[in-house]
Amino acid sequence: MTRITRITREDIMTAEPREAPDVVTLGETMVLLTAPHIGPLRHARTLDVATGGAETNLAIGITRLGRRAAWIGRVGDDEFGRLVLAVLGGEGLDTRGAVVDPDAPTGLMVKARRTSAATDVRYYRAGSAGSRLCPGDVDPALVRSARILHVTGITPALSSTARAAVRAAVAEANAAGVPVSLDLNYRQALWSAEDAADELRALAGRADILFATEDEARLVLKASAHTPVLDLARELGTLGPTQVLLKQGSRGALAIVDGRPHQVPLHRVAAVDPVGAGDAFAAGYLAELVEGGSIAARLATAAAAGAFAVTVPGDWEGLPRRDELRLLQQDDAVAR
Repeated sequence: MTRITRITREDIMTAEPREAPDVVTLGETMVLLTAPHIGPLRHARTLDVATGGAETNLAIGITRLGRRAAWIGRVGDDEFGRLVLAVLGGEGLDTRGAVVDPDAPTGLMVKARRTSAATDVRYYRAGSAGSRLCPGDVDPALVRSARILHVTGITPALSSTARAAVRAAVAEANAAGVPVSLDLNYRQALWSAEDAADELRALAGRADILFATEDEARLVLKASAHTPVLDLARELGTLGPTQVLLKQGSRGALAIVDGRPHQVPLHRVAAVDPVGAGDAFAAGYLAELVEGGSIAARLATAAAAGAFAVTVPGDWEGLPRRDELRLLQQDDAVAR
């Protein structure tokens, strides 16, 4: 019989949480290998080692803003898996839902910059521990204890069991009245547009908060390239979510909350690495939501978190702490 190890206090040096998490999320976190210099990867003589994953990028953003986050996922019984758990524990995440899988490796991401503006990210996750996430890994009590469950469109694309795990977690949250947050996060390399559209549309129908890019909105809605952005956001709301946030990159974002449109403030910063900006944006919004912040406060924190995230290399390293948010009010000092 395959031995599956669930993480305990003794396995990783992080204290058991004394309070229920504000946000619970699930998905794959991988080790990130990055070429330190611009140019073809084949000429790199060293690679920087870090970690990354959409769901834990968000969870780290939540904890840095002073709230509690828990992660459900699998890592391999290898040095990379131990690195992932050490990083997450060090950032204050509740990892009691983590599983060490002895029969599959921790997945890898490899990132290189071919030019100063073009970043190439490759994934080596087929058969990884994270892709073997299954419904049995989802602790119903942990999901039901949360104030928000956050899922992304990446996890259901990894495997049939990972897709079932997301569905199980969402079903638990729906049954318990826990709001569901969904970031569409479509990854073309993982599944076809047709398969993604059907699954993501179904998940959106069970979500309360929805994050999407314009392209993802058009994919799910099967809308034309000429459909106005405001119409896209409103139509996403007809699927079920009462809070829709449409991310527009350097043009900011548009939100529809309880039927009313809001423009998200924009910060102009010197972007170093755009990867993880969307996760940071969602983290800022959800952290402020559980704080009880107004829609204006939620959008301001989301915009600031996204701006901070792109100013340094790495998927999550630039995420701000709450006392740092004011720095962007000082003539966008981060960009200088």
